[in-house]
Formats: sequence, structure tokens, C-alpha cells
Amino acid sequence: MSQASAWEQILDYSNRANPYPFYAELRKTPVTRLPDGTYVVSGYAEIASLLHDPRVSSDITLNPAAAAAGATGDDGEGPGMSPTFLSMDPPDHDKFRRIAMRHFGPPTTPGRVAGMEPRMTEIATELIDNMAGRTRIDVVDDLAYPLPVTVICELLGVPPGDEQRFRIWIDMALQSTDPGLDPETQQKKRAEAGKELRSLMEDLVEDHRQAPGNDLLSAMATDDGPEGRMSAEQLVGTGLLLLIAGHETTVNLIANGALTLLRHPHELQRLRNDPGLAIPMVEELLRYEPPVHFVPFRTALDDIEIAGTTIPAGSSFTLLLAAGNRDPAHVPNPELFIPDRPNNQHLGFGGGIHLCFGAPLARLEAQIALTEFANRLENPRLVTDPPPYRPSPFLRGPSHLQVDIDGVAEAAKTVRSKGDI
Repeated sequence: MSQASAWEQILDYSNRANPYPFYAELRKTPVTRLPDGTYVVSGYAEIASLLHDPRVSSDITLNPAAAAAGATGDDGEGPGMSPTFLSMDPPDHDKFRRIAMRHFGPPTTPGRVAGMEPRMTEIATELIDNMAGRTRIDVVDDLAYPLPVTVICELLGVPPGDEQRFRIWIDMALQSTDPGLDPETQQKKRAEAGKELRSLMEDLVEDHRQAPGNDLLSAMATDDGPEGRMSAEQLVGTGLLLLIAGHETTVNLIANGALTLLRHPHELQRLRNDPGLAIPMVEELLRYEPPVHFVPFRTALDDIEIAGTTIPAGSSFTLLLAAGNRDPAHVPNPELFIPDRPNNQHLGFGGGIHLCFGAPLARLEAQIALTEFANRLENPRLVTDPPPYRPSPFLRGPSHLQVDIDGVAEAAKTVRSKGDI
């Protein structure tokens, strides 16, 4: 039997806890052609270049590998749904992203994310208060998941009673990305989850259109901006995208962050002593243990020569963000976790026109969660290392993270300056 390639090893669940040696092997050839004719790109400079290259398309309908995999959209949707800006190219991408961003961030709505900081802190405080009296917690179930899912649901205007209904189908949609499943099972899970999620979001959008509130979904549903409103299908797709991407990646960021701190007790103590360290620390975590490991289904619109290789027009390729983040040509000592590493131009949020829409929200949630985790849990110890991981090789994070604790300290009154955001 021939030895599995580095790429096959990365996809193999048995290596989910530590895929980094295989990324290092791939970086020896920064642009690698796979047996199926697709390419993987693992060098930092090459990834950064392609993220900004107008000859690269994110349009999933143009991608032969996406079609072969049965992927029909970027948010678990079935056929007939309009794509969101995540899988569009300019000028459509720019238009629909601007419409969504008008109500999420600067310059039109600069205070929406920052204004939620007190509520985020309140949620994190309550979640850790609930750990009092216990000797064992699960960081994923008790903190990393409920914080961002509560925040994104409140931000979008999802009623509290609907959170669990969305979670069931989101979990199924993400399970369909497991490479261990046969393509038929993947498609079946994706189609079923997409149908249910679409139905739930359609009802939610209509409710917000009829009785708008102060939430993001209401703002988009009643938008009278210069570029008009999204269609009903566009709004449903964008709502699902923001709901799923708005918490799933942050779950991984917080869980990976807690795991990394527990493996580096000196840095955990530094964060206790200096809460301001959370800001650069989160940036280093996005480099060292990113929540998204690679971006699939990019298409070359023309022949692209890069790193001595030509990616032919029409070819599909995958950008290995996690490999680029640990490229020694990008940062010195890339295998070391250095929370105050200077000039950390990581790929944790991607780059170019598709730079993560929710990056400001994810940063703030992780800063708050990890600071509270460090300050309030007394003598936290990992129960199992490595912990069990989620099936997905590209949305990589622990499925559970059990930690033994001696107690929970009372919440302190912490004042964060505006410069912290």
C-alpha cells in the first residue's frame, strides 16, 4: 500500500489534533498539483498574492471541484437559492457586501459591534457564574459555543426560542463537510439541513419585514439605501451566512484559544496579570491556531503563474491559510506561541475582498471570553490532551474541551478603554 500524501494526511481525522507537520511538508512545494487535477497552495506569500488576485474567482458555479463535491452554496443551501457575497465576484460581491456592511460597521453604522461590548461581557460573566460549584467544565459547551451564538442571534434578531432550532440544522449542515462521509451522504445531509434552515430564515425575514426592530436583519430587510434592498432570496441567504459564520468560527477561536493557554500556563498567567494582552494575543491565536484552516473552491479565470507553477485557467484550488500562517518565510519561529508577536499579518481572517466580514465581532468576543476565562477559573487543568475534535478539517476546533477547576472567582469590574476595540 502506498503511503498517504501530505494532503490526504491533513484530511484524515486521525491527524486533526496536529495537522501542522503535514502543512510543513506541503510548503516544500508551495503550489502542489493533486492527482485529481486540483491544486493546494500552502506558502504565505503565494496565498496572500492569490487572495488579492483579480484572476481568482470565488464563484462556486464556475468551480468544477465544487460541482463534483455537490456543493451548491456557501451556507448549506439547496438548488435555487441565490448565492451570497461570499461566493460572488465583483461587481456583484462589492454591491451586496456594501448593503450588508451598511448596517454592521463603519462608516454608516460604526457603533453596532462596539455597542454590544457590555452585553458580550454580561453574557460571558453569566456563563462563568454558572460554572460555580463545579469541579469540571466543558469550555466548548459552557463558554465557547453559547457566547457567540447568543451574540449573533441577538445581533440578527433571532428570538431566543429559535436558537436551538437553528442549532440542530446548522450542526447537520456542518456535519456534511466531514470528508469521511461518502459524497451521497454529504449531499443528503446538506440538502436536508439547507431546506430546514432556509425555511426557518424565510419565516424570520418575513417577521422582521412586517415588524422591524433595532436588529441587523430588520435593518437589511427594510433598507432604503442608495443601492436598494436585497431580494428576498438574497436576504435569506445572507441571514444564514451571517448566522452560521457569525458564531461557528468564533466557537473555534475561543476553544482553540483556551486550549492554547492551558498548554502555555505562563502565558495564561500573563493574561491574568495584564488583561490588555488579550488584544495582541487574539491576533497571535488567529495565526497559531486559526479557526478556519483552508478556503476551498477557488477558480483560476486565467493561467496563473506562481511559485514556478502554472495554475491553468478553469482549474480549482484551495488556499491553506493555516499552512501559510506557520510559514517560516513569513514569521520567525512560527511553531512558537508568542502572544505579543509584533507585526503579525496573519491569514486568520483570510484577505483581499473576501476578508472576514465579522472580524471585528469575533475579535471582541474572543478578547472578552479569554480574559474572563483567565481571570475567573481557579487552577484550570486539561482533562484530556489532545481533546476530541470536530469532523471538519477546515473549520477546525475541539468538539469538547473538558477542564478541571478548583473554583470560580467572583467577577471583577473591568473597564476596557475604547482603544481596546
